[in-house]
Amino acid sequence: MTRPCFSNRSHWLRPMCSLLCILLGCCAVPSALPQNLEKPIQSIDEEITAFAYAPDGRIVYSVYRKMKTKVYDALEHDDIWIQNAGGKRHRLLEGQKYTRGAQSFSYLIDSFRWSPNGHFILAQLLTTTVLDDTGKTEDSFQTLLLDDSGKEIHINKGDSVISDAANASWLPDNATIAYLSESVKPRLLFSLKFTRPAVGALPSFYEGRTFRDIAWLPGVNSAIAVEQDHNLTGPSRLQRLDLLSDNAKELATLEGYEGGASVSPSGKKVAYFIDKEILEIRDLTSLNRVARLRVGLGVFRWSPDESRILLKRSLEKKSGDLVWVDLPPLAPIPANHEIPISQPTPIPILHGLSFRDFAISPDGRSLAVVITGKRNLLVFPLPR
Repeated sequence: MTRPCFSNRSHWLRPMCSLLCILLGCCAVPSALPQNLEKPIQSIDEEITAFAYAPDGRIVYSVYRKMKTKVYDALEHDDIWIQNAGGKRHRLLEGQKYTRGAQSFSYLIDSFRWSPNGHFILAQLLTTTVLDDTGKTEDSFQTLLLDDSGKEIHINKGDSVISDAANASWLPDNATIAYLSESVKPRLLFSLKFTRPAVGALPSFYEGRTFRDIAWLPGVNSAIAVEQDHNLTGPSRLQRLDLLSDNAKELATLEGYEGGASVSPSGKKVAYFIDKEILEIRDLTSLNRVARLRVGLGVFRWSPDESRILLKRSLEKKSGDLVWVDLPPLAPIPANHEIPISQPTPIPILHGLSFRDFAISPDGRSLAVVITGKRNLLVFPLPR
């Protein structure tokens, strides 16, 4: 079985050139304080496919593994591990022992999300299932439920997997899961669904409504969603959803939406790309306070004080360099007035090298990165 096209193998040319440029002093781009890449405060020398920080600083991560069967000699079955702050590790899931019925399948871990109490984990899997003896396959995504000891969490005493579940999140009760289910393929629109391991599927107050994306608000039963009608006509609308009722408030009509919706750590701001160049930031407590930045499409994380973002200048699961981008003040914009666009100067970190993935620790002190090529995970003090 060939490897599914979920992964990316980037070349080292760009990072090598960036490093030479810095060493020779020929780049006039401002940079953050230098980092010693030879001395990370933590490292995991495995081929990492996904990882996430727990609220207490532990790291759950998946390791790429291949397994052989009598029929297929290259099935992919990632392992799942946890590493604590002291570097001690234990395995939660041994991939080669993870099966789902009689059908052969491959899977890669795409992402993780922790429960607020740090005891439960949602692992999003990208799967390729062999349907018949001809070798016909089907790609899908699903979410696996685990606790932090590695025990699978079964839904209503049944399966431990939610099929067709993307971007799943535990609600503040640590007992209810909200997730997106594909409504218009391929991953164009989603419906919002709920389940609770104790009882199974729950009714959704937003049945029949479709969304392009959703960002879960921290610590409350609410989310910021980008809603789009099922026929993909008309503009996208930014909505605040109460997840435990049908109380939804329209926040803004968007000029466009390219992805990346993210709520700030305080829950007071939301940011998203309106096209492949422009990031829009909106104050959720004063909706007419908006800013736009020309930064180029990428993946970003908020700084702990929300004064800037750390941007990976590439798409999800692709390699790119990391830069700090200072955020301008959010200014009141009168109705029907054009929003000015600022062009901040990006500040490279970690010598301008490219990385596949990254995350800022919950305490805001550390930065974890997955390096290009070997895909090892390294943790550094967060560059200022």
